[in-house]
Formats: sequence, structure tokens, C-alpha cells
Amino acid sequence: MNGGDQCTKRNYDMLCRTLGEEEVDVYYMHRVENKSPFYAYLVGALNMLFGYFFGLNPKRLKQLVKKAKSYDYVFIDRSVFGILAKALKENGYKGKIITHFHNVEKAYFDDKMPKRLPLRNVLIRCVDKNDAMACRYSDVIIALNNRDAKSLKVLYGANVQIVIPISLPDKASDLVDHGEKTRTRLRCLFLGSYFAPNNEGVVWFMRNVAPQVDVDIRIVGKGMSKLKDEQPELLKDIEVTSDAPDLNPYLQWADVMVLPIFAGSGMKVKTCESLMYGKNIIGTDEAFEGYEIEENVSGWRCNTAEEFIDCIQAFATNPRLQYNAEARKLYIEKYSIDAVINDIRKVLL
Repeated sequence: MNGGDQCTKRNYDMLCRTLGEEEVDVYYMHRVENKSPFYAYLVGALNMLFGYFFGLNPKRLKQLVKKAKSYDYVFIDRSVFGILAKALKENGYKGKIITHFHNVEKAYFDDKMPKRLPLRNVLIRCVDKNDAMACRYSDVIIALNNRDAKSLKVLYGANVQIVIPISLPDKASDLVDHGEKTRTRLRCLFLGSYFAPNNEGVVWFMRNVAPQVDVDIRIVGKGMSKLKDEQPELLKDIEVTSDAPDLNPYLQWADVMVLPIFAGSGMKVKTCESLMYGKNIIGTDEAFEGYEIEENVSGWRCNTAEEFIDCIQAFATNPRLQYNAEARKLYIEKYSIDAVINDIRKVLL
């Protein structure tokens, strides 16, 4: 499950906790139909010309508008389906339309999509158009952080009603602090899926930081074996794991999480996961975007190769507890489900 999927599940769980599971119905936009992949891609690409993001088409839109009449709320989990907000308003929907922005999608897809990808510009225009419609026709706009809220104001004149940061269900409540300290040869874990900003961060770190420090490095994330295939020399001695069924062994192995992310939008779920497990985190401004990190306590901020090198060497020279109680405390107080559930209640009730 990637970061976006985890955020979607978080939203669903909060709606169920607030309204009751029996009161929440789900319409899954990306459901698979019995069509060939090429046919589905071709039809999806054509629909994009008219503002329909993959999974949505005129027929489904009409079905949704009709279905919505019997509901008090329509919660649109991603702003790439902003065309639905427009259709609901234009067809006289009387309930409340709530759109959750996972990112400013134009910026996100601009970073994500390869520059030479066919139909790249069509895709970016489509998500841009949908963000604009979501801003114009939603009754409530939810952003993940203040940066996105400001960007939506500048790009689309939108007033974000509430900022609800990334939050995750607690999977580390039984975590035990064994008092172990970080090793002199630091164990560094990069957690993240195969995705352009993640890939670029890993390659940058391996070229500019890793040769200057004595560290053990592991890379874990969905599809990351592809990056090793693309960078066989750079990553030949690095353990790369794709699609790990359980992250616990890797998180327990690591002394520090290393998050050299330089581009993106929204918030980084991997940062929240690291806080949840009480990990020491060395990351860039982008990795910590939207998080209330206490500098050099719950997180170490580095943006240049020299800063990463100095920080890693400081850990090697002066070992710290492997379990960072302040990071875990920050997760509980700010980024757990219990910490944000009242915010969604404000939106709904």
C-alpha cells in the first residue's frame, strides 16, 4: 500500500468512526473492467481530453450524480475527480461536497511523470483542470498542510477550510524500548516506493553522501527493484527490497531513517511511519514538510551533501538511543488517528 492509499484508508476509517460504518458507502473509481489494458488505457486517455481522470467517464459520472441524491455528504477523496463536484452542483445536489486534496496535483504529477511520457501534457492539464473544479465547486476543501493551502489559493483562488495532516493508525503500540544505541557504522534505511522524487533522492544520496561515510544502507519500497536494475553499478552492494509484506523487521534493524527527498507536494507518509516507530530521522525540508519537528530531537534537517555527511558522522561519534521517544510522542500527539479525528468531526458535524 503506497502513501496515497494509506491516506485514503485513513479518510475512510475516520468517516466510519464519525458517522458509523453502516452510514458510509464507497464508490471505487479505479475498479477494473473486463477490457484489455491497451483498450482501457486508450479510452482513459481520450476521456482525459474532456477532464475525466482515469477510472471516471461520462457514464460513471452520471451514475454518481444520480446515486448522490440519497446521501447527505459526498466525500471526494482525491481532487483529480473535481469534475464530480462540478457535476453535483450543476445538477442541484443539496448535500455537502467535501474534497480532500492529497497534493496540489499539478505539481505532484509534474514531478512524478517522466518528461518523455506520451500524453504527459494531457494528463497534467487534466489534473490541473480537476483541481480547479474541486476548488470552485466543493463546499469544504481539506488540505494536508499550509503549503498546499497557500498554493491552492494562489493557483485557483481557493479558500481551504481546514488543514488535516497525514495521520496513520498506530501499528507500534506494543513497541518496546530495549535501550539499544545507534551503531558506529550507522544502519540507514530509505523507505519509499519507486517514484521519481524518491528515485532521484536515493541516487543523489548514493552519489554524494554514501561514498563519504561508513554506513550500512537498505532500500525498501514497492517496485524499488526497478531502480536497482536502472542503477546496477550505483546500487550493486545495496540490499533493495520490493513489496515487503511487513516493514517491522526493517524498521527495527535501522538506526536512522534517511529521507533525501527534494521534490513533491502534500506530505510524506514515510515520515509519519518513521515517527510512529520512534525512529531517528535525517531528512530534507521536503521530507519534513507539514510536520512540527523539533530540530535535532525528533528529526535532523539536512539539505546538502555536507549536512548529511556531518549529521551521520555526529551519530557515529556520539551514539544515541535507537528508539527516539520524542519522535514517538510527536506521532501520538499530532499524527495518530486519535489526534486528528476531531478535525473530521468538525467538517461533518
